Amino acid sequence: MNVLVLAKIHPDGVALLREKCDVEVKTGLSEEEIVQEIREFNAVIVRSKPAITQKIIDAGVNLRVIGRAGVGLDNVDVKYAESKGITVVNTPGASTESVAEHVFALLLSKARDIPRADRAMREGRWIKKELMGTELKGKTFGIIGFGRIGSRLGEIAAAFGMKVLAYDVIDISERAREVGAEVCTMDSVLNQSDFITLHVPLLPSTRNLISEKEIEKMKPEAVIINTARGGVV
Repeated sequence: MNVLVLAKIHPDGVALLREKCDVEVKTGLSEEEIVQEIREFNAVIVRSKPAITQKIIDAGVNLRVIGRAGVGLDNVDVKYAESKGITVVNTPGASTESVAEHVFALLLSKARDIPRADRAMREGRWIKKELMGTELKGKTFGIIGFGRIGSRLGEIAAAFGMKVLAYDVIDISERAREVGAEVCTMDSVLNQSDFITLHVPLLPSTRNLISEKEIEKMKPEAVIINTARGGVV
């Protein structure tokens, strides 16, 4: 199998592919350049970029698999690819822990005002009295999108002594019970939470999921963390 890797992935991943396949790594290509390259390949691997468009899919006359090294598939025309008999795969569990930890790093950074403290120290200012921050224990943590990452965050937040609220469009009652989260409507999450984190794919139904109307429902001092897609907010 001939594999075209169009985005930077870990060298170990490339080495693993090369044990079974003929692999070429070509990053930074434009759509037109990909169209010219893809004809001879059976599989292509991308990350969040580049986009795999209908034009590219049509040019991939030998293409059988599109692989996304990551979770989101909004840069791949999945329906069109599947209509051409091309299998689209991703790695939904690969980034669960890293994203969950990143979210909590951002949350702690905001709660303790770490960026402002860091800037002040670098400028030679000691502003201890201005950096009161807030404790997480006893605060309410709202999770919109309670899949792998969302539920893992529920576990971490619970360990910090936070009250966890969860919302999803699917039935999450069993997983929420395991984590110790309370299943709520989205409005309840917005109304009650001190910190809100978003973990939904970017779809027509989720674009601008958080708009002015939703922000008005939040507490004045609430913090929203979006590590999903920018278009969700």
